[in-house]
Amino acid sequence: MMRNSLPLLLIVLTTALGNSSDFRGIPTDPTPGDKMLEEYFEIETRKVTQRTASLIDNIEDWSRTKADLRRQLYEMLGLQPLPARTDLKAKVTGSIERDGVVVEKIVFQSRPGLYVTGNFYRPAEQDGPLPTILYVCGHGRVKIDGVSYGNKTHYQHHGTWFAKNGYCCLTIDTLQLGEIEGIHHGTHNLNRWWWNARSYTPAGVEAWNCIRALDYLETREEVDREKFGVTGRSGGGAYTFWISALDERIKVSAPVAGITSMRNHIVDGCIEGHCDCMFMVNTYRWDFPLLASLVAPRPQLILNTDDDRIFPLDGVVDIFQKTRKVYESLDAKANLGLAMYQGGHKDTQPLRVPAFHWFERHLKGKSADDELTDATAEKIFEPQELKVLDEIPGNERNTFIDDYFTKRVPRRLKVAESSSDWAAERSLLLNRLRSRCFRAWPSGSEELDSTEEYRSSADGIAFSRWSFTSQNGVRIPYYLALPAGSLPEDLDLVVVNALDENGWDSFLATYGSAFPEAFPGAELPEPDADAYASEKNMHQNRKWGMIYLPTRGIGPTAWTTDERERIHIRRRFALLGQTIDAMRVWDIRRCIQAWRELEGTDKPQLWVQASGSMAGNALYASLFEKDIHTLDLHDMPASHREGPVYLNVLRFTDIPQVAAIVGENTRIRIYSDKPEEWRYLTNHAEKFEWPEKQMQLRAPMEP
Repeated sequence: MMRNSLPLLLIVLTTALGNSSDFRGIPTDPTPGDKMLEEYFEIETRKVTQRTASLIDNIEDWSRTKADLRRQLYEMLGLQPLPARTDLKAKVTGSIERDGVVVEKIVFQSRPGLYVTGNFYRPAEQDGPLPTILYVCGHGRVKIDGVSYGNKTHYQHHGTWFAKNGYCCLTIDTLQLGEIEGIHHGTHNLNRWWWNARSYTPAGVEAWNCIRALDYLETREEVDREKFGVTGRSGGGAYTFWISALDERIKVSAPVAGITSMRNHIVDGCIEGHCDCMFMVNTYRWDFPLLASLVAPRPQLILNTDDDRIFPLDGVVDIFQKTRKVYESLDAKANLGLAMYQGGHKDTQPLRVPAFHWFERHLKGKSADDELTDATAEKIFEPQELKVLDEIPGNERNTFIDDYFTKRVPRRLKVAESSSDWAAERSLLLNRLRSRCFRAWPSGSEELDSTEEYRSSADGIAFSRWSFTSQNGVRIPYYLALPAGSLPEDLDLVVVNALDENGWDSFLATYGSAFPEAFPGAELPEPDADAYASEKNMHQNRKWGMIYLPTRGIGPTAWTTDERERIHIRRRFALLGQTIDAMRVWDIRRCIQAWRELEGTDKPQLWVQASGSMAGNALYASLFEKDIHTLDLHDMPASHREGPVYLNVLRFTDIPQVAAIVGENTRIRIYSDKPEEWRYLTNHAEKFEWPEKQMQLRAPMEP
């Protein structure tokens, strides 16, 4: 047997303490939009980091703070309300014994149809209940001839070591790469952005499966219920944090390569190397030291290698140092450890040794100086020997759990029975939108600093370009077209056109050749003479003004066109507790505010017009801005499932219900060839006796 006397805290630092990630940030040839975005992510990350640091530095009542944070974490994992603890329907489908280790093949249902396959390791001979480890796997595909044996078979050596050294150990498959193969990569590469709107993250499924795994372990007579530990690496390191933070039954934890700082993820680009199972839906804008701090004061050893590109050294040390402040405030400094070893993102044998020591010390009461009898973890089983299921159950929901796991507003909304019911429903909904969907909006105290940058006249049109500060680090232009010689107070109405990418291209084709100096640096398309002629006619015959607003990421602030990079830009927004769409709603609001700062703008009616998902953004902007006379909404999705996407929104409402609130004060015209999708809105308007023109469904306009 190999004897080992490695110290508990092994730190081998061979690289400089700094950013070690090699992911792409902004492109090598950045646009002005790329540069603005880089600055924006720096600013927003700093806000999140500073807020977390301030909270940790000023903890007075940890028990109360911890309870509040844990409630937030349950919510951000999609576990509020907590699912029912239904019958696990646990089964042992077989067992095998080798080298003094018995492995039972276990399956249970953490929720009806949500299957968890696992291997339960125990000594062939034991005297009484033993300390027990929940081992949670990272991504370790084991697939032979098209058959998935589960990543539990890849990590089998950990369970074997624990069993040989006087522990029980349950190793469970993850949703992805398990025997029933679910999905972790919804926003990473499958375009399932509705996960954000549904409050869904596979991290929530993994956390819930861990909770139910502890429920199962409590039924086993071989297990000491008072001595549960948890460990795992990579994805399993993240799940170690989830279950340790949520469930006090975990007495000792040793996460390996499962956490790093928000700065590493957002600014340094480490988010690109992670699937969605690594992140909560960050509604409350946490940095990750808050997650680690929720384990305090219970023993926790954070382990990592020093050259891990997706969990860089500086971020791991930052987490440790901030978490240590919480442990120190609880007089529990000795219960927090940091172990490092040289290398990249690998399941490194020497890095396991400190974790083994940690459990020996805190679950068995051994000294930190005690030697391990055997520090080597070996694989002694073939994957086929550890397979649990002969066939995939017909009632499995693993493969579509994303459309089932979290609560959502009913797909068929029900019109309120009375005015008082509607008033209560509306008030609750507005509160939830502000606190859960748009929580990351700025306070609104930032100066707009609206300035005119260009003005010219031609063909009876006065054309100007303005810009304003939407929020710190985000400067947005808008373009104003008026009848030549007119002032705002001379107009009958002004229309804010919120442009998406297609709208911007059309706008450039209409006005670009007439006012090229208004678009410095833009590649002007072939002129659309018919569209420009129509605009001239309008301005010569009507007292109308037109505002054209390219929100962030559109037109002058457009960022990279590389699709992979655009995906991870969207994921960065979500990890900051935002979405691009939510911040575009803010841009529309701020443009309206900038317009209203100009003299005489209180005279004309204000209309807002947009198409597609941007029409949804315009609808929501009108929910929060007063005195919008009319909305013209073209091809607007009838559900947030199709867009626009705001965090958590489908937990509370959907687009037709929001339109019902807006329509109480604003005339709405929806251009759609699917009137059945707007049945709730038309029924609501009829129920509450809206004027005939207050809400109109119109046929789509010809392109």
